[in-house]
This record gives sequence, structure tokens and C-alpha cells, in this order.
Amino acid sequence: MRNKTIRYFGLMVVALATFSACDNSTLNVEPTDRLSDEAVWSDPNLIDLYLNDIYRGMHHGLDEVMLESLTDNSHFIHGYGTQLNVQGLISSSNSGALSRGDLRHYRWDHLYSYIRNVNIMLQNLETADVPESFKNSVQGEAIFLRAYFYHNLVRAYGGVPLITNVYNLGDDYEIARASFEESINFIVSEADKAANLLPLEPRAKGRMGKGAALALKSRILTFAASDLFDNPTGSNPELTGYTSGTQEARYQRAKAAAKEIMDLNYYSLFDRIDDPSKNYEQLFVVNEDHEEIIAARFFDGARDWDDRWLPAQFNGPNGYRGWAGNTPVQSLVDAYEMADGNEFDWNNPTHSESPYENRDPRFYSSILYDGAPWVDPPSFRAPYDKSGNIQTFEKVTTPNGEFSGVDTRNGPIEDWNGSYSRYYLRKFIDPSMPPQERQETPYIYFRYGEVILNYVEANIGLGDEAEAKKYLNMIRSRAGMPDITETGNELMQKYQNERRIELFGEEHRYFDIRRWMIAPDVMTDAYGITVTAEATDVTDRSTYTNYTYAPDRLVQQRGWDDSHYFSPIPKDELNRNSLLVQNPGY
Repeated sequence: MRNKTIRYFGLMVVALATFSACDNSTLNVEPTDRLSDEAVWSDPNLIDLYLNDIYRGMHHGLDEVMLESLTDNSHFIHGYGTQLNVQGLISSSNSGALSRGDLRHYRWDHLYSYIRNVNIMLQNLETADVPESFKNSVQGEAIFLRAYFYHNLVRAYGGVPLITNVYNLGDDYEIARASFEESINFIVSEADKAANLLPLEPRAKGRMGKGAALALKSRILTFAASDLFDNPTGSNPELTGYTSGTQEARYQRAKAAAKEIMDLNYYSLFDRIDDPSKNYEQLFVVNEDHEEIIAARFFDGARDWDDRWLPAQFNGPNGYRGWAGNTPVQSLVDAYEMADGNEFDWNNPTHSESPYENRDPRFYSSILYDGAPWVDPPSFRAPYDKSGNIQTFEKVTTPNGEFSGVDTRNGPIEDWNGSYSRYYLRKFIDPSMPPQERQETPYIYFRYGEVILNYVEANIGLGDEAEAKKYLNMIRSRAGMPDITETGNELMQKYQNERRIELFGEEHRYFDIRRWMIAPDVMTDAYGITVTAEATDVTDRSTYTNYTYAPDRLVQQRGWDDSHYFSPIPKDELNRNSLLVQNPGY
């Protein structure tokens, strides 16, 4: 055995000697599966690819779980932890749906990961040998993206650690949270830097321009001027609000930020179609970078599942083999005014007998309700529906027996995906697209309508009601609704409802009910509708009579805890960084 071992050892020595005698250049081979830092930061195309990946960190608001279903507007039928969020039960160990990939753009770890990527890019751009005009543009975009990631962190958590350098192994990376005021000022400063570097016309479709940076500033300053952050309490009030200054001064900053965008005279409200309902629909589904879009992400229907741009699949009616997903609840449906501007009222016989008639035109392009016209029935639906009208009735009595609607949990097609509220999401879905296909429509991050509403809110806060109503009525006029004439507290309530309707589904309501401190009043049990009727032919909507409507269907028990004004900092992050202070109530 020993001789055999010696023989093998000798062969190894000979082999090594032979190998060492070869040209050493054979070891100096460029890896084919990666690029060196030197290669990346000297090539504009590779820099752009690196930047593209950072853009992906923004994600979008129409993944399977929408932020809207953590509010009083919507219910996510599949659970996925959303019940913890709407019942006031999340903790630092379990933040419910906010820990999912769908809502990654509000997750601490995701956002700081992309902030690090921005910091790496900005550090290397300082010495990058690329044309100055290109360098300025990509620097501006990167600075905007860092500000965007921080604005999502601050809206969720309050004051956060502000990191602008790159930590490496062995570095002391423990850093305390900045105050809320410092965090807001940092985002505003970054937005201003980006705006000064970026052109008004973005260098490519889907890229950020000057307007995006200014819109970000407008949003965060409107957020910061809100009641929640005025005179905070608790053991560390500086982390959750302002401990100095006046709310009036904050409203002034918010007003100036919105006005700066308006004065560009570059954006305008999308108002191309005479029918205001159709116009509102097309605002979100026309596949172009139109006049109201300030910043958006565009999609290619041929891309793989990672893009997850399937609004009809995720949210469409189960009778069309949609997954229902994020379904409007009754409180949202009731928030849409009558077409004459009066509030909808179940105690009004005219309203309650025909609850879906003569409503705000935006209702018809946002909500699918029983009887709503939809797309032509595919072959699997045709035996139950001749005309393509949504069927969410609980019971229709016919000479041949009693039937439940094809779009309910008692229906004949994928009943497990039916809406509990008996409503479905209509907004964002392009009716011209087959239900199971990826859309090629944009996801809008910032639009001019939001900027106008920010301007209105600041003017209400400053007591300039005439200016506020002038611009609020621009939004209503575009929607085909009469002017608002209210004053005082009633004007603020009208504004809040208008913002709820106009921006439904666009990731605003979650933060609005918190910053206005109305969450304890609105995060109550969610309800839906029970519809019955009579018909001679259940498949023929024209034969239906004797409808009844009862908004009594309990969809989900809900509750509120004041700790939920802010998200909890995850326990893992607290364990990593001893300088972090948890938010109150967790």
C-alpha cells in the first residue's frame, strides 16, 4: 500500500512541474460570468445596465397584493397576512403582508439594499471616465432613486438612518435613526439636487426627469405638513414628527413645491375623451407617456413572470377566471358621490333602490358591480352569461329555480376565487386585453392630478379656500362632477373624499388615513353587498326585475391600534444595529 501511495505522489509532482513550466498567462483569464469594476465604470452602456437594476427597486403598486387592501378601500381575498395589517395586529416579528415581496418597496431590507447600490454607483461615478453630460444625467437619476427609496422608508417608519457612504466588511455600520425633520430635509435636498441635474424631458421612456424629482418633493412635503407629525408625543418624539417650527410654515413649503411643478407649464390633466368615465379609464391604460404622467414604469407583455404585470389576472372576476385578489369594499363604493354632487345615502329610497345609477363617472371606470358591462363572455362563460355583464347577485329566482351569479363564490366557474364583497376592481384593467395576458400599460408613480391635489391640501391648511376650491374643481370638472362650494371643516372632508376617489388604488390611501389621523374612524369592519332579483332567463340580463340591495355582507372584521401609524422596525434589524430605536407601541 505504501509503494502505491508513493507512486501516486510522484505522478502528482511530475504533473505540477509540467503545469508550472507552461506559460503563466494561461492563468490570467478574464472571467466570462462577471465584469470588473474598472470595466463597468468606464463604459456608459454598462453604467446604464447597473442603473436599470436600481430602477427595479422601485417595484410597482399592482403586484398580487396591493397596498390598497391594507386600507378601508379594499379587501384581499387570499389573506397572505393582510388580515394582521387591517386588524391592528402586526409586530416587529411579523409585519403581515408588508413583509411580502409584493410590497417590497416598503420593506426596510429591500430599500436599504437598493440605497447601497445607489451609493456604490455615486461613489464610482466620481472618478468614472465618461462624458460629462452622461455622468450628470445618470447621477441625477441615481440621486432621485435614492431619495425615492428614502421617501418610502420615511412614510412607513418615520425618521430613519441616513446612509450615503458604502459600508464594507469590517466597517462599523451601526448608525442611529435621524430625526423625522432631518429625514424630510434630506429627501428634499436630494430631490433638489436631482432636479438640478436632470432635464425636463427624460432621456428615454421610463427614465426620470426633472419633473419626477420635483413631484417627489411635493409629495413628501405634503406628507410632512400633516397633523400626525405636528407636536408628536412619546419617549422619542423627534423620530415621529416635528419638535419645532410651525405647521403653517410646512404648508407653505408644500404649496411652493407643488406650484413649482405647475409653473413649469409642461404637464396637464389627461382630458382627451368627452365621456369622463372613459377618459378616466384611459388615463391609466393608454400605453403612452401622456401629458399627465410625470413618472411611470412601462411594461413589455412578452417579458417573463418576474414583471408580474397582470392586473386582470390578479384582480379580475372569477367568472372570467380572474383571481379576484384586491376587491373594493362597500365603504369605498358608498364614497362615490351621486352625479349631482350629493353624497350617496342608503336611507334615500331613490339611492337604495338603484345604487349604481347616476354616480360619479369615475365609479364606472373604477368598480365592477352587479350588472356592470364588461367584456364579451369567453366560451367557458357563455352558457351562464349572454351579454358580458358582471353577475354578483346572491340569488336570482327564475321559473327554472334559483341561481347565484357566475362571479360569486357560489358560481360555476372557479368559485374559490370569488369576491367576498361582491365587487371587483375595474381601474387599471385594460378591457381590450385578454384576461390572462400581461398588459402593456404603464404604472404611474407620479401624475399631475396628484400635484394639483397636493396644492389644494396646502391651500386648505393655509386657509386660502378660494385658491383650494379653484384647483380642486379642476379635478372635478375633468371627472364630470359639479363644483365644490363647501367651506371650513366640510371643505377639508370634501377634499379628503375627492383624493380618496381620484387616487384610488395608487398607493396613497394607506398613508393618507394615517397622516390625517382618521384611521381609527375608518379602519372598522368591512362590508359588501347582497343582491337579489327575479328573471325569466338567468343568462339574459334584460329579463331581470325586482332587485333588492342590502349592504349587510360582513367581509372582514377589522380594527386599529395606534402603533400602526408607523410600521415596526423589524426585529432582525434591531438585533443588527444596537443604536436603532423601535417605533412607539411595538
